[in-house]
Parts: sequence; C-alpha cells; structure tokens
Amino acid sequence: MKRFLIEKIKRVILTCQNVISPLCSGNGFASSLYFTFFSRDFYYEHKAILQAQRAYLKGRGIHGSSSALLRRNIHRLEKGLIMRPRRNVFALDYLTETIHVYKEAISSRSVSETEISWAESVLQEYFSVVDCNQPTIAQAHKVYADVTAKKAKCQKAKIPYQYIDKVKHDVNYNQFMGLCLARRSTRWFINKKVEDEKINYAAAAALQAPSACNRQPYEFYMVQSQPLLSQLVKLPGGTAGFASNIPCLIAVVGNLSYYPQARDRHVIYIDGSLASMQFMLALETLGLASCPINWPELHTLDTKVGKLLDLPHYKRVVMFIAVGYPDESGYIAYSEKKTPEDIIKKL
Repeated sequence: MKRFLIEKIKRVILTCQNVISPLCSGNGFASSLYFTFFSRDFYYEHKAILQAQRAYLKGRGIHGSSSALLRRNIHRLEKGLIMRPRRNVFALDYLTETIHVYKEAISSRSVSETEISWAESVLQEYFSVVDCNQPTIAQAHKVYADVTAKKAKCQKAKIPYQYIDKVKHDVNYNQFMGLCLARRSTRWFINKKVEDEKINYAAAAALQAPSACNRQPYEFYMVQSQPLLSQLVKLPGGTAGFASNIPCLIAVVGNLSYYPQARDRHVIYIDGSLASMQFMLALETLGLASCPINWPELHTLDTKVGKLLDLPHYKRVVMFIAVGYPDESGYIAYSEKKTPEDIIKKL
C-alpha cells in the first residue's frame, strides 16, 4: 500500500512537471521558480558555488601550492605582451592586484617556485617594455622591485616566444590518427599494479593541455588501495559488470574555488576534460589502457564520493578514468563514430 501511494505521488508530480515546465521555459525567473519547487537538480551546484566563492575570498586567490589569481593575471599579461601592435601601457585594471598576489604568493612560502619564477619572468618582461612613468605602472614597479630584491633571481626566462621557437615534433597525421584509433575504452584488465611513474608521465602530458587563463583547476586522485578502490568503482552507473576488474581508478576533480564568480562554474569541466583526453592518449603510449567513466550530477552520489575522497563541497568530480594493463583477450566495443561531415557545419 505504501509503495503504491509513493508511486502515485510520483506520477502526480511528473504530470505537474510536464504541464508546468513548458509554461516556465520561456522566462528566466519562471524557470528558476520551476527548479525551486519541482527539482533538486541544481541545489548541490548552488551550494558548491557559494562555498567556492567563500573559499576563494578566504584564501585571497591562493590555493596551497598554486594561486589561481596569480596564474590568471600573469597569463593575461602574457596575452598583452604578444598583441600586435603591442601597447606601451596596458593591464592597468588588474596590475595592482597582480603585484599584490605575487607578493602574497612569495610570502606564503607554499606556492611552488616554478609558478613564482614564471610570474617573476613575465613581470620583469612587462616592466621592461611598458611606460614606467605611468603612475599605476610606476607604483607597481616599485613594489615588484622591492619584492624581487629580497629573493634569488630565476635562472630561466619564462616569457612569451616566437612560434618558430616552439618545441618541434615529428608526429604526422597518420601517426597521430593511429594513436587515436588505438586508444579504445577498455574494461578488461590483467591483475597487475599500475606504476606511479607511468601515471606521473601521463599527468605531465595532461598538464600541457590548454586551460582557461592557465589556471589548471583540477587534480587527479589516483586510487589503487583497498577498500577505497572497491567502494569508489561501484558508484558510477557505467561500471556495472566490470567494476571488480578495475585495478586503478583516477578521479578527475575540479576545484570551483579557483573562480570568484559563478559565471566560470563550467570551466572545471572544460579544462578537466581537455587534460583527461591528453592523459588517456599518453597512457596508450605507455602500454596502459583506459576507460573514461561518466559522472552525472546526482547529489546523493556526489555526497558519497565527497565523503570517500574527503572533498570539500566546492571540489567536484568531473569524471572517473579506469586505468590498467589490458587483458588482450578481453573485448572492446566497436563504437562506430560519426563522420567529419556530420559535425562540420559550414556557415
């Protein structure tokens, strides 16, 4: 009787949704009301964004060994340095903020030296080409000079360079296409531990993926130990039937606190996915197979995975990636792909 009543209530709610949703879909405010009363789909995200903004303000744009604010603003300076024609006065609206966070990053003693040396190089180049008599620039230059006078100079200049000087490669299209065809979603692995060194190699390749303002707002949680591995592999719906065969699981986690504004809330998924694809291609070159595992936003599962990985609310799982040495007798899906003509729309 109780089950029958619950099912009846669900049908009534669904009927109401089907009637009301078309009426609300044409107006932003009405759409918000609809999700407030008829759906909890965005509750978890709303809470995560507000907590992320709070964490961003509390950390003043610094996140342990990295500073999203410093990375963003230094990259903005780089873009100004490569503009044609390059102006002798630019970046006034964020220069003071950049110098302040640069000073904070050095004082924190937690931000990585590689990040600080990159910032130092770009700032030094910036002050060498702009008009240092301009009041805002002059004041920022004085603070920069005082800060850098107290620290060792970086040995290598990490500044914009000409395209002709970029790293060369000898990979042709057919070779690259061969790698793309070889990388298949693999669900059957042999019982062999995945070496940390190979994951580090793949992560190094992943870090070369493009990232909005070079913030790289993601981490790769590598899980091989029990019982955590067994608990995690059962959570995604896409692992049914092969969860127990996964020897290593990577949780790609995005950090919303890298952004002070809600408008950037989707960047963790874009940047995390770009990095994940390069990560999986690199695994293929290392003799490892992989399978990306979808992680839809379901607040009950997000809560479970957050507890297992000890994640603050503003850190969100972008996807999981199963990794291991392939069982060569295992089958993989054929998965016919679309043709280029299917996705290229000429305007």
